[in-house]
Amino acid sequence: MAESPDSRSLVSASSQLNLMEIEAIDDKEFDIPQVDTPPTLESILNEPEDEDEPFILEDTCLLNTENIDTHSCETSSLASSDSGDRTHLKRRRKAMETNATVHGSVLRCNVLKGISAQIVSAADKVDAGLPTAITVSSVIAVGTSHGLALVFDQNQALRLCLGTTATGAEYGAVSALSINHDCSRLLCGFAKGQITMWDLANGKLLRTITDAHPPGTAILHVKFTDNPTLAVCNDSGGSVFELSFRRVMGMRTCESRCLFSGSKGEVCCVEPLHAGPELKEHPITQYSLLAMASLTKILLIGLKPSLKVWMTFPYGKTDPGSIPLLAWHFVAVQKAVNPVLAFCRGDTIHFLLVKKDDSGTIHVIKQRQLQLNCDLISLSWINPRTLVLMDSTEKLRVVDRPSQDELETVDVAELQLVYNSSHFKSLATGGNVSQALALVGEKACYQSVCSYAGQIIYLGTKSVHIMTLRNWRERVDHLLKQEKFMEALSLAWSFHEGTAKAVLAYCKGYRWTTKATSSNYHFKNCLFADPAKRKGVVADKMVEILLQYVDCSLKKCPEQGKIQVMEQHFQDMVPVMVNYCLLLQRTFLPGRTRGTRFLSLRDLLFNQIYPRLVENSVAKGVFLESLEPYILSERIGCLTAPVMRDLLSYFQENGMMESVEGCLVHMDITNLDIQQVVQMCWDNQLYDAMIYVFNSGMNDYISPMEKLLQVIGPPLRDEKPLTDEHVVMGNKLLVYISCCLAGRAYPLGDIPEDLVPQVKNQVFEFLICLHTVEAEQEEEVYPYIRTLLHFDTREFLNVLALTFEDFKNDKQALEYQQRIVDILLKVMVDNSDFTPSQVGCLFTFLARQLAKPDNTLFVNRKLFDQVLEFLCSPDDDSRHTERQQVLLELLQVGGVVQFDEGRLLDLAEKAEFYQICEFMYDKKHHFDKIVDCYLKDPLRKEELFNYIHNILSMPGYSPEEKQCVWVKTLQHVKDLVSINSSKAAELVAVHFADEVQSIIATLQDDYLIFQFLKCLLDPSSREGLNPKAVLKLGPDLHELLVDLMCQLSPQQVTAFLKTSQDYRLEEAIQITEKHKLHEPTAYLLEKKGDVQGAFEVLLQTLKGKLHKLALEGSQADRPNIEEEETGDEVQSPLQRVEEALRDIIALCQRSSHGLNQQQREALWFPLLEAMMSPQKLLKGPDAKYTSDALKELTMKVLNSMSSFITPPAIIQRILQDPVYGKGKLAEIQGLILGMLETFNYEQTLLETTTNLLNSDLHWSLSHLRKAVSRGLHPKQDHCNICLQQYKRRQESEEEIIIFSCGHLYHCLCLQRKESGILSERLHSWSCYKCTSSQGSRPADRPSVEISRSRSTSLAQTKVSSAHRGIVAEAHRRKMLTEATLDVQQTQAWDQLRSIYRGPSRLAILTELTHSHGNERAGLSNPTHPGTGSIYHSENFQLKLSPPPLVEE
Repeated sequence: MAESPDSRSLVSASSQLNLMEIEAIDDKEFDIPQVDTPPTLESILNEPEDEDEPFILEDTCLLNTENIDTHSCETSSLASSDSGDRTHLKRRRKAMETNATVHGSVLRCNVLKGISAQIVSAADKVDAGLPTAITVSSVIAVGTSHGLALVFDQNQALRLCLGTTATGAEYGAVSALSINHDCSRLLCGFAKGQITMWDLANGKLLRTITDAHPPGTAILHVKFTDNPTLAVCNDSGGSVFELSFRRVMGMRTCESRCLFSGSKGEVCCVEPLHAGPELKEHPITQYSLLAMASLTKILLIGLKPSLKVWMTFPYGKTDPGSIPLLAWHFVAVQKAVNPVLAFCRGDTIHFLLVKKDDSGTIHVIKQRQLQLNCDLISLSWINPRTLVLMDSTEKLRVVDRPSQDELETVDVAELQLVYNSSHFKSLATGGNVSQALALVGEKACYQSVCSYAGQIIYLGTKSVHIMTLRNWRERVDHLLKQEKFMEALSLAWSFHEGTAKAVLAYCKGYRWTTKATSSNYHFKNCLFADPAKRKGVVADKMVEILLQYVDCSLKKCPEQGKIQVMEQHFQDMVPVMVNYCLLLQRTFLPGRTRGTRFLSLRDLLFNQIYPRLVENSVAKGVFLESLEPYILSERIGCLTAPVMRDLLSYFQENGMMESVEGCLVHMDITNLDIQQVVQMCWDNQLYDAMIYVFNSGMNDYISPMEKLLQVIGPPLRDEKPLTDEHVVMGNKLLVYISCCLAGRAYPLGDIPEDLVPQVKNQVFEFLICLHTVEAEQEEEVYPYIRTLLHFDTREFLNVLALTFEDFKNDKQALEYQQRIVDILLKVMVDNSDFTPSQVGCLFTFLARQLAKPDNTLFVNRKLFDQVLEFLCSPDDDSRHTERQQVLLELLQVGGVVQFDEGRLLDLAEKAEFYQICEFMYDKKHHFDKIVDCYLKDPLRKEELFNYIHNILSMPGYSPEEKQCVWVKTLQHVKDLVSINSSKAAELVAVHFADEVQSIIATLQDDYLIFQFLKCLLDPSSREGLNPKAVLKLGPDLHELLVDLMCQLSPQQVTAFLKTSQDYRLEEAIQITEKHKLHEPTAYLLEKKGDVQGAFEVLLQTLKGKLHKLALEGSQADRPNIEEEETGDEVQSPLQRVEEALRDIIALCQRSSHGLNQQQREALWFPLLEAMMSPQKLLKGPDAKYTSDALKELTMKVLNSMSSFITPPAIIQRILQDPVYGKGKLAEIQGLILGMLETFNYEQTLLETTTNLLNSDLHWSLSHLRKAVSRGLHPKQDHCNICLQQYKRRQESEEEIIIFSCGHLYHCLCLQRKESGILSERLHSWSCYKCTSSQGSRPADRPSVEISRSRSTSLAQTKVSSAHRGIVAEAHRRKMLTEATLDVQQTQAWDQLRSIYRGPSRLAILTELTHSHGNERAGLSNPTHPGTGSIYHSENFQLKLSPPPLVEE
């Protein structure tokens, strides 16, 4: 009977490592340096097995496949069940769920029907019981709850039934199974602690071991090692024992040795390292490694040659209910294959790499861990890169270890997994296990999961399931069944490129077997180690998928509806097809014959896929549009003729002409109608495409130039403006000519090498032809060159210059070069059609060519003289700058050698070409004459300062040259100051510091001297200047500047006097008095110390302005509306009075602090009298405005002087004044009330501040009282000294003291420890435990130091027993009543106050009063808000923030 693909053997062929796994290992994960040459498979391992080859160990096949359920487990896994608890059988079955990702379905699940049926049958017919444990090798052994072991062969036939139900009644259920490496022995562990060994060849019982471990404990694990005489077992007491099998004199014995005692931590999982036959010589195997997992850590030990602990690794913080898991596997890392231990408890998997270096040292290296979001109950390797995990919700998770990607999740809740809970609880021996081990046992399923050679077997209560990796074809087909074509293509491409995950082993070549069906299956599904063969197999499959995808997309296209829906449908599919076709375009496919065939893009994309899509017009359009980006990126360079015609027609019909041009220049157009395409390009202005078609389709490089010149030539000859289209055509023409002459194709690529000389010659001949083909009689000679020169002279000459760069020893090319130059001279010289700029470009071009060392051109020198005359023509003032720039460029490129320098300078001076003169003088090192050039050039005068500075300060100039420039600068210093006085002053300060007096004498003009000295001496004018430009000059120059400033800018005198300190006071006072500048005079007198003199000067100034104000009457101080509207800054008389008053008040305030009361009155009262006296002259209604303004100013004086003069003296002086003394009280009522208002405000402010401070103090004290009187909660219920428990209902009367740190003590215990320090009528306690931790006893240091300890209490609380006496209660109340703050509480109070204290209200109010200290006038006269004080508002209130809240 033929074997189906899904029913291969139980174990797929590979415990061996394959090439893909070696190449894809992440080196960073293992922290291994890079190597130049990766290792090959042959250098590490033997030849790998084929993918689905039946696993053969010792040449015996495991199982027949006839009874394997071929139904794939996409629908799959089953609710778990504990074999000892039948209530689990009633669990509700869950729906199957498979989480397919881009990796496809990775796992294939099969049910072993034969074994499953016989397990159920044995339970019913022979009372074998439910299955409890399973193990697999060349056979499968299943243990039952009634003590039997059922052994099945590769055909799923029951081969042996080991044990009897009677034995099972004595030993209990089979709790653990193990088969040795050659499948000759079987170890059975039982729930009551016995261990039996069976011969699998004949079913004979070889040993019964009853004393290997302590009695009364169940066997949790029994494991053979690779040594056939050595095994290990783990019992429910948490201990691990080594079992050594011996045969002496025909007697079989077993010696037991304890490896780990459960008293040191219970071990619940053990896993020895097993190596396959190909790894028997591995250096690690000689140590017989054993991994043990306890409840707290992992232990890695070596059993050989002697017992040794290699490593311990703690789990860290984990869930107590999580079970420890272990799994070994050999992993290839570059040049070495080493074992890796995976272990976990909970949701984090750790990896340990064990390796032996060249020196023989063993290293155990921790690798990158894997973090999941689930609690794991099973951990198995399925290949060196892939783990299969089961979580507590019974979901299988396939994880790729290097990338840590979760490839698939499969729900196996319906599998009814067997749990080993009863054995971990040791129910058969009385349940004498720890609570921790029993808790772990709730999820233990160690004996229900067995991995072997790339497959994993799960034991259910009624069935056995086997999980294997699907081969690549199955995974792709699984997606195709769901019509997920894009995912299938993506997955297939990952196989094609070797980037897929969870891949079965590669096969190195064809492997023929005896059965035809088996060989065909192997051939179809094998992935080859050879990349070319692998890609060929996968590419063949991808072609099939693409064709299916096309048919499906056409079939599922919506026949009716909006066109946008149909377009979107195909836009989602067609580009994917095109992309994968292009990816496969160079892939070899294995044919059905012995040969190979080349996958042609034209065949697949244009002959198979496109004809199918043409049936739908929308699909056809989407397909053609999707080709454009690939054509532009040159991934598609050749289309079939039908597709090319359809593409051009489609783009043209839809107005996508830019796309047509872009595609044409990237394609082979030899199979198109050239004339038709050219006409289409010309009609639609596709000039790039037209040129490309001419060049590549017909090898014609001249016709495009003819067609373009025919268009742009006429408007240039007729001197008509060019349109945008003409400009585009001309620019393309210049670029095209440049490409042709440089050997490059237009618009991209290169001209074939054999055509380059021919193309150059054709282009040159075309350009220099005398006339066009259809020339008219009036046509000028050399029309093509003339047209290009008129279009853009500079760019055309640049094209020629680039071309001439390539001319070396080519004689013909040099002849063309000379001929073109001659033609250019003939066309442009003596031709009025060209501007000076164009002629200058020509001779600049010629000068560059002539300046080359290998120049072969000949140009008549008279032509250069002629051009010089033309550019320097003094009769023509038009384009002066343009002519000068052209001539300068000509000289800079080497044209100066073509002219007579003397004549050139004469012509340049006459034409006022100062830059030309500068160029020539610079060449001759006449730098002093360049100064004259700058002075004469109106556009470049400002640049002269930098030039002079550079000459005088930079190296590279001789002292004689610098001296000439220095002298020339002094000669023209007056001109320099006139140009820019600031830069001139900076230049003088840096380079002419000793010549200041002579420079001033040279300037002569007072204004120039003033500007020069101001920039030189005034600090405010030096901002941004060179720091070296600050000079320290004598006082005579400063006084000269003051004198000139008094004449020319008097408003700046005071500011200068304040910033400068280099003048003499007496001389400066004389100067300011001479010019009658009162404010500067007053400042100087005050600076001298003559305050009274300064006051008299300012007072006289104020009186004069008051007198003018009184004379001008009421009209003088009214605001002038016209002046305000025009922005005139002319001050009114009242404004001048206010300014003068502000200055004199400021003087009095500055001076009053250092004077006595009499001296203060001598200052302030004359000022007050000066303000009062003019008011008697202002009478009548017309003077009311001025009178009110003066009274307001008088109030300002009163408020200012009230800080220095007592109020009675001020009131007395007011009453003595004629203005106020002889009138009624109403006349002085305003002044008096204003002073009283100020007093009332200040009194209110003082009272409010006092109340706020009292409120803050009360708030702080109340919160402190709450804090210190709050109840305390003890951390323990026993005294921290005697350790006796405090019983709340105890009858004895004893005092308990609790500290804020939570420690509790008996009062007597504290007294014995001398922690209580007796003060006056109060005990001050400190926590004994906290103070002891500080390094000294509390009684050994003062109480002040104790109170500073961080752990001492903030408050002590005495707690009495519930039945205390009345006397003791009264004593307690007395103690609390008399309590005061001790040192600790005082410190706590300070800390609390500093934490909760808000901003000082007094500080805020003080700041407010200071900020408005200059506006005190408003405080006394609230009826005049014009002073600007905030307190003048009627709605003004003190807005004070409340105290901050403390958290309870």
